[in-house]
Order: sequence, then C-alpha cells, then structure tokens
Amino acid sequence: MACAKVPLDELHVTEPFGPQGKERTLPALHPDRKEERCFLTYKPPPEDGTPVLVEEFLEHAQFISEDLEWLLALPHDKFWCQVVFDESLQRCLDSYLRHAPRGLDPSGLSSSPAVADMQRNIHRFVFMVFLRMATHKESKENFITPAVFAEIIYNNYLFDIPKILDLCVLFGKGNSQLLHKMIENIFTQQPSYYGDLNETIPSIIQVFDIILQKCGIQSENTGNSQPLKLNANKCLTAMAMPEEELADLVLYMCDTCTTIHSFLDTFPEACSTFKQHNFLNRLSSFYEMAVPDLEKAVKKRNFNKSLQEDMWRRISHSRKKMVEIAHLLLQHTCLQPILEGSENMVSYVEDLLQNFTAFLQEKRFLADYDEQFPIADDISLLQQAFPHLYPLLWSSGTLYDDFKRNKKGSNLPSFKLLLEKMTLGVVCTLSAGELESLLSSIRDLLPDLGEGFILACLEEYGYNSELVINNILEDKLSPSLDKLDKAMARPVKNELPSVLSTRSNVFDDDEFDVFNRDRLDMSRVWKGRRQGESVCATLNDKQHIEEQRARYQAYQIVVDEIPIANDPSGERDNAFGMDDYDDEYDDTYDTNQIGANDLDEEDELLNRRYEFSDYAHFRLFMMILCYFDQNEAVKKDHFLQDPAVLRERAEARRAAMQSRKGYRPPPASNVVGGPKGRGQTQEIILDRRRKEANKNRGANHSRRMMADRKRNKGMIPS
Repeated sequence: MACAKVPLDELHVTEPFGPQGKERTLPALHPDRKEERCFLTYKPPPEDGTPVLVEEFLEHAQFISEDLEWLLALPHDKFWCQVVFDESLQRCLDSYLRHAPRGLDPSGLSSSPAVADMQRNIHRFVFMVFLRMATHKESKENFITPAVFAEIIYNNYLFDIPKILDLCVLFGKGNSQLLHKMIENIFTQQPSYYGDLNETIPSIIQVFDIILQKCGIQSENTGNSQPLKLNANKCLTAMAMPEEELADLVLYMCDTCTTIHSFLDTFPEACSTFKQHNFLNRLSSFYEMAVPDLEKAVKKRNFNKSLQEDMWRRISHSRKKMVEIAHLLLQHTCLQPILEGSENMVSYVEDLLQNFTAFLQEKRFLADYDEQFPIADDISLLQQAFPHLYPLLWSSGTLYDDFKRNKKGSNLPSFKLLLEKMTLGVVCTLSAGELESLLSSIRDLLPDLGEGFILACLEEYGYNSELVINNILEDKLSPSLDKLDKAMARPVKNELPSVLSTRSNVFDDDEFDVFNRDRLDMSRVWKGRRQGESVCATLNDKQHIEEQRARYQAYQIVVDEIPIANDPSGERDNAFGMDDYDDEYDDTYDTNQIGANDLDEEDELLNRRYEFSDYAHFRLFMMILCYFDQNEAVKKDHFLQDPAVLRERAEARRAAMQSRKGYRPPPASNVVGGPKGRGQTQEIILDRRRKEANKNRGANHSRRMMADRKRNKGMIPS
C-alpha cells in the first residue's frame, strides 16, 4: 500500500472506491480518506455530585474516551487525515483545554471514584493526541517533511499560543520534560510561533492593566496615554465592587499568573521574549499596587466563609507564582548565562543588578522575593563569577543583613547605593587628585611599597584604602596580588601620538596645508574681503575690448574709403553701387524738415524710415536709430526678477485700483474657533454662516456649469 521511506506529504495510496470497488489513487493526505466520525465536546464533571449529573457525565465522557482511543489506534496516514480534515475533533480538543479543571478549581472528582477514573482517562488520551500531533517523525517509515509539517500545524491552527499555554497548565505537572520536547519541536520546526508569542505578550500585560483599572488604581506605566472619562471618579475599588465581580477579578489574576508560570517553567526559551517587553518591571509594579489592595478587600469585607477562603487561597497562590515568574526570568536571562560562562558575562551581571535596583521601588515585592529566593545566594554567585566585587560586598554586608532584618525597607537607600556600586564594578571614578591622595596616605604608612603595587591593590579592592591596608598588614591579599613585586614602580603612561600625525582630512596635501608644506603663496592668502581694484579703474580697463577687436575685424561691413581705379576703357568702378552725379536731381526740399512737427507715432516712423531715397539721409537716420537702440538696451534690464517682488507689486497695484473705486476688502475669516465646550464668539459664528452660504461659489461646486462651459468652447468632445 505504501512505499517505504517516503514522507507522508509525498505519499500516494490506491484504495477501492464506490459500490463496484473500483480502485483509485489519492494523496495520503486527502479529505476523502477521513473517516466519518463525530467527536463530542467536553463538559467538566459536576461540582455537587448529583447522581443524575454524574451518570450523564460518565456517559458523555465514555463516548469521548472511546473516540480518542480509536483515533490514537489509527495508522500514521489515517491519523493525520483525521486530525487535519475533521473539524469536530478540533472542537473536542479545544473544549477540553478550555473547560478542564485546573489545580485550584473546585470539581466533583472526590465525590465519585468513577468520575475521577474517567477524567484521568480523558486527560491521558488528550495529552497523547497532542503529543502525536506535535511529532513529525514517528518512525523511519512514518514521517512528514519538516517544512510541510510546519505549514500543516500552523495553517490549520493545530497549535497556537493560547493552546500551548493551556497545555502547559494542564499537563506541565508530571510531564514537564516530555511537554518541553513537544513545545520545543513546535517552535523549532515553525519559528513563526515566536512572532505570535511576541504579539501575545502585550495582551498579557494588558490583563494586569485591566485588573488595576477595575480596582481603581492608575498604572504608572500606562501614564496618561488615554483621556480620562467623565465618570472616571466613580470607578469602583476592591472594597466597594460587587462580590461576584471581585471573585472574578481574583480568579482572572490567579489563572493568568498560573498560566504564565507554567509556560515559562516548561519552556524557558521564551524568557528572552518576555524580557524584550520589560515584563519583569511591569510584573513587580503590578504586584506592588494590586496585591495589597485585593488582600485588604478580602480580609475586611464580609463574604461567605468558603468564598473568602477560596479567594484568599487564590491571592496567595498568585503572589507565589508572580515571585516565581520573576525568578524564572532572572534565572534564564541573567543567572544561567553567568553560570555557563558566556562571552558577555559582564552585560548579564549588569542586567541582574539593574533588575535588583528596579525592585527597590517595589518594597513589598522585593521583600517577598528575598524571602522565597534569597538575594544573598545571587550575590554569592556574583562573588564567584567576579572576585573583584567581593571587597565591595564584604564591606557592605551589614547593609544587607539590616535589610534582611527590616523588611519594611528602611535601609533601602543604602542597599540601593550598594547595588549601584556593584553595577559600577571596579571602574575608577576618582579624580587624579583623589587618587594621588590615596597613594600618599598608603605610602605614609607603608613606605616600602611601590606605587605600581599600591595602584594594583586599589584597583583590586575597589579603591578602598582601609581595606587595602588591612589586607596588606594581615597578609590576606588575593593570589593575583601575591604574585606581584611589592616594590613595583608606577607604570609609565605611553604618550598618545599627536592629533596632527593621525588626522585625516579631505584637504590633506593641498596648496594651503601648512602642516605638510613649508612655503605658501602668500599672494593668494588675505584676511577678510579681498582688496581689489577701484570701480573707476575696472571701468576704464578696455583690455578686453582690444582682445576682441581682431576677432570682429572679419565681420566689418562699413567701408570708410573706397579706392577707385582708373579703367582704361574710361569706365569707373561701380562695385559699391555708387551712382554718378545726376544734374537733374531736384534739391528744392532738401533743406525742409519733413515731418518734424508732426505728432507721429513710433510705429509710423519705423514704417517710413526706409522711405528715404537719398543715401546720405539714410545713413544719418540709421546712426540715429542705432543711438536710441543702444540707449534703450542700456536702460532695459533683462534680469529675471523675484516672483515674490512681482506679486507684491501686483497686489499693491490691485489694492490701489480698488481703493480708487471705493472697494473695501472683506475682513479676515475665522471659522476654526476655540476648543469645543467653551463657547464661540459672535464673529466666529457669523464667519461660519457666511462660509455656509457662499461655499457653492468655489472649490468643487458648480461642476456641471463649468463642464458645459468647456464643452461650448470645444475643450471637451461632445
């Protein structure tokens, strides 16, 4: 039926089909190969143990148990066809994850042994189904290609982040190793789940904000990002909210904290994703603000005794889980890398100390954390990883002991200073004068020691002169200092190369590089504005005209003298078009000023300037025209003027013309007004009315009229 060592996604099977039993070949994963079976949804056991309800639960659960047992007995290909294409199966599994009783939930398991046995069977079968769904290779013959497996579980929603969280809560206890391998394989084969987890964490943080809001507490992290509602002052507090609402709130907090702890405990690789969202600080802040308020409400309000005990148990459980969540985050993001000797060990130590410093603002959370996970153990770990921190912790050990004895945090400022010093490590923050003072004070007591050895001791012991002197006198120096020569001189500091020798600039080796050139052309260097020639000298300099004279000699058309050669035939040269003297020429009107007193237009003169018949008059008239044309060319400015200046001049001319006509421009319109709810002035109301009445004059109105106008002018084809 199946070929060996072929993945299920590439496998094809041949099966009989139809009443006649004809064979057909189908892919191994095909909807037609799914068995017709209806899986029932899960219902939790009855809490009161009524016989009728118990019998109904047992009968209903028996069907679910038999169906799941049948599913697990299917071969590899049939199992995956049922899982992928049977929607009733997914509804059955989802209903169990949603309604199965958690650790603190009341259930009727203790009322009837049969109910407890049936619940255990269903619990085991559901876990086995999810475990098989998370396995892409069951044997050498039965397996799925990893890439196809990743697409199947992700695209068909066989697993998602809420399902994985519920799986950790329900099956994490007693199956943590097996569940870790299962979730690890899911995240390894399909890395998209890391992105889904990254998008889920803000929703988890929002749960904390909702609880604080329900209790009437304003979170410091949310700030004033959202405007306050008008009825914000009527928000109920934990002391005033209804009993059922308070119980639901406590249940909501308990379920959230338990789920997050189970997930991080089962799959520690997710701690780094939670760290990216600053989850630890948000958790400690929520603990400090919400837990005391809820505890006070449960203690002082008059509830039913059983309900009060249940809420108090859930609050205590939530407190414990929140502290354990903080420890898991610190353990896997800071402490574990330090123990493993990671490369960036210093950064992990700084992260740990910064987290402890952030906890100082949350006094109650820090006290509860220290009670469950002593900070002294973490500090001891730091001493082993960084021996140079030991003197600082040793000299400040009294502060930590006082902090342990006084949980109310009276010594928190000193403890905070201790952590800040630890964060600084051995970095010297002393000035040169202070360092010299420490050296001289130690050498006054121990003159045989060299300055180099004293500096090494100060660096080793955090620049604490008293601790250095005490360890030298009692011969308790660290092994690294014992190997040094006690008469070691102070190391000579190597002078840094000059900046000029190591500089690099785009102007290196140019003609003005004074660092690489000995001589410069000082004629090209001046201070301030360069002193050039005077304006008169520049205008009188006609050298450029003389340079261009020879160039334009070839284009000369004016001939001053005309050489006339005697022709042997008696005829004169008429090459230049000169006519012989005509004695019959009428010179009666040569002395009259023709048209001198007429008010002729310029265009008329231009039209008649070629009407002269006398060549001499023509030459004279052309010279006059050239003179006036040159003057006009001098006066005319061909430079492109500033458009802004032109607009100002046009606006001035328009205003002058309107003032002469008696036109008064309308006043400036203001339709925006002030903020809503504060009233508007009468001018703004009138402007808004004027805009509403005249808005059809412009903008996008009267489009049909303008379209008709364009069509009439032939701009739009009709």
